[in-house]
Amino acid sequence: MRPIWLARSVLLLSVFLLLDSGIAVGQSPTAASHHLDVRIEPAGGIRVTATVEFPVEPAIIQRILTDYAHWPDLFDVRMRMADVRELNGRTVTDIRIGHALLPGERRLLCESRLLPGGGLITELKGGDFKQYRRVWKLNPVEDGSRTRAEFDLLVEIDTMVPDWILSIAIRRDMETHFRIVTDKAHAMSTTGR
Repeated sequence: MRPIWLARSVLLLSVFLLLDSGIAVGQSPTAASHHLDVRIEPAGGIRVTATVEFPVEPAIIQRILTDYAHWPDLFDVRMRMADVRELNGRTVTDIRIGHALLPGERRLLCESRLLPGGGLITELKGGDFKQYRRVWKLNPVEDGSRTRAEFDLLVEIDTMVPDWILSIAIRRDMETHFRIVTDKAHAMSTTGR
């Protein structure tokens, strides 16, 4: 059983290395500029930090990040919202995620709240994750027509897939996520919706 799992992991790693190298990934003409760092934490989990420059005002990014029912549209993985509930200024989301590296669906039960000054913090409440904490801090730049976002994510999935393989997939997924958010923000700024 172990040799099959190892061979499958090596094959998946090869595919993700090709994707991560940019061979199969196109660049959007409205792509945000960003600096992205993905590293394995010694105590467990994967930390993702990024500074992302979006070509729109912070209010548009805030609107996208708090449109909880449409979070699955911001990612290029199988994801669905099982439930979204507003409770005393906080939003509880029950998300089901399917990923090529992980069999079946993983449940991610989180609570999100707005940050003073702009942004969002999302923290784990239950599901198939050991750790999950995501922070978006939004700041206006130039004349307020652009946004500098500080992004921090600590994620640890309850799985036997090694963190070093997951970190490669997460890097690719985050690159795609930032591109999708940027494209959606650009569309909203030009259509007014």
